[in-house]
Order: sequence, then C-alpha cells, then structure tokens
Amino acid sequence: MNLKSAEEGIEYIIQAIETDDEELDAFLFSLGCYAGEPITVISHLKGCSIVSIKDGRYTIDNQLAEAIIIK
Repeated sequence: MNLKSAEEGIEYIIQAIETDDEELDAFLFSLGCYAGEPITVISHLKGCSIVSIKDGRYTIDNQLAEAIIIK
C-alpha cells in the first residue's frame, strides 16, 4: 500500500521509497522519511497530503505519496 491510500490518523511504518531520483531520495532522507520509520497521514487534501514524520509536519504531493510504500 502506498501513502496516498493510507487512512488519516493511523501510524504506519515506511517499507520502501520507490523513486529513481537520487536527489529526491536524499531530500526524503533529510526529512527522516526512510524505511523503518513511522509516518502518520494527518490529512489528505486536493493534490497533496499532510504527514507527520518524527517531530515535523510536511506537505507532500500525490506523486510523491504514491512513491512511499507503507505497511
């Protein structure tokens, strides 16, 4: 399942990041978004999702949300 289809308010564990862009991988890693880390969707908006990773809240677009695989 990817992050775009996740339910709001439930904590998930990131299983993998499926992207071919090394810069994007490095950016996500700097946010704390990597395999094994917990992530929670706060809300889904039109075109993006607001997520909580570690102690921060971030807005990510739907294309990136589809690349974050969770369990």
